[in-house]
Amino acid sequence: MPFDDHLHRFVGSYVAAPQWIKSVLGGAYALVPPRIRFGAGYEGYRRRFEAPVSASQIEQSLSQTLQTALQSVPAFQAYRGLLDKARSHPFEALAEMPLMSKEDIKLNLAGHVSTSLPASKRLRVFTGGSTSVPIAFYLQKGVSRAKEWAAAHVLAQRLNTDGDGVVLAMRGRSVRGAEGREPRLWMYEPIKRHLILSSDHLEPEHMRRYAEALKTWRPRYIHAFPSALYPLLVWLKSEGRADLLADVQGVLLTSESVFDHHLAAFKAFFACPVIVHYGHSERVLFAHTLADDPRYHFWPHYGHMELIGSDGKAVTQVGQVGELVGTSFDNAAMPFVRYRTGDYAVLGASADSGWQGFPVCERIEGRVQEFVVCRDRRLITITTLGAAHFEQLEHCLRIQFEQKEPGVLLLRVMPLRPLSAQDKQAIQASVQHKTQGGCVVQIEEVNNIPVTERGKQRLLIQHLSIESFLGASMAGDTQDPSPH
Repeated sequence: MPFDDHLHRFVGSYVAAPQWIKSVLGGAYALVPPRIRFGAGYEGYRRRFEAPVSASQIEQSLSQTLQTALQSVPAFQAYRGLLDKARSHPFEALAEMPLMSKEDIKLNLAGHVSTSLPASKRLRVFTGGSTSVPIAFYLQKGVSRAKEWAAAHVLAQRLNTDGDGVVLAMRGRSVRGAEGREPRLWMYEPIKRHLILSSDHLEPEHMRRYAEALKTWRPRYIHAFPSALYPLLVWLKSEGRADLLADVQGVLLTSESVFDHHLAAFKAFFACPVIVHYGHSERVLFAHTLADDPRYHFWPHYGHMELIGSDGKAVTQVGQVGELVGTSFDNAAMPFVRYRTGDYAVLGASADSGWQGFPVCERIEGRVQEFVVCRDRRLITITTLGAAHFEQLEHCLRIQFEQKEPGVLLLRVMPLRPLSAQDKQAIQASVQHKTQGGCVVQIEEVNNIPVTERGKQRLLIQHLSIESFLGASMAGDTQDPSPH
């Protein structure tokens, strides 16, 4: 078994250990070559992802996933008659397979586990709980994590989101001692070269201590939840300390939907590529934007992506909205077949030069509970609604919408300085404009907006059952009608 899989169970203890232990043990482990840490498969996956997309290799990967599922996964035994077609025409076989939901797995985990591997070859993991249905599932030891690391390293090389130098990491990781009276708000993790800032102390009174860490470590890259990075940039800019991140050469945003005003602020602040990554714990799909192209490019040699409309059929028209559905490659422990991610996206045109063969989505709208409902039942994604007029909210550390009835929104803001009556009026007018008169908004200034246990911000607390409003929206009505 590769070192990384064997030591994975100790990650929690390692992160919680005193800094000197991390420095000694982590520093030594960082010297171990990737092929030893992650196993022989790591180099093979790197070669796969670095090479031009191969249609035959994709077809072979899909065929192998379907064969494993049909031969050894109890939940798919009713479809075993598709086995021959899976070998010869896997895409046709896939179209006849059922859609697979998180609820299906949660209700019948054992029925979705392959019998082709012994338990010793399976690694039990959990989704992060950012969805309404967190689940347990299995990865394949010696394979899944090696593949994920290879993909991450190739992405970093191609898009300059990592390299030599310290990485500022703001991804919800707990910091030992952050809960005390004199909290320690950062730590350094030498294996990944991560300067980790606590995501639980993003209020202004704590920012100076973050600034001290930035001055000491001078990070060259940033990997962050957008909602965690944004308050830091607002404070640095307001205090004239933007120079503390002047050495940054690449920014990778991950794990959350990205507000338009967040992305605009990041691109204005940093003189370097700002990339948005899309992925999930299940390791089914892998996508990202480009420095000069805000569309999401899905890696076809990582997993197979489908965009499925409310009628259960494939979305084929550019600009139409559908649910992202993925089929995993390279996980014989628990193959995911036509797995409904719960995320919605807008189909894009073909990828530009250099990314041929990569399916493209214009944007990812977010999860079903990240839509607001207009009074006329139209849906607007909270990602594009976000900060309806960025100018008035540029001094707000966090914002959060809440909805309990169609057409009516509550917007909580956590400002560095109070909003004027004119500011509030402008925000209200912008929300009405962006929703074409579909929503009115009440603004409430607050001292704190809590984040989740994983350090993420809930951009929308939605009390309505969005599924009942989806019908018309899947035809494309969720697109923001106003210019960006």
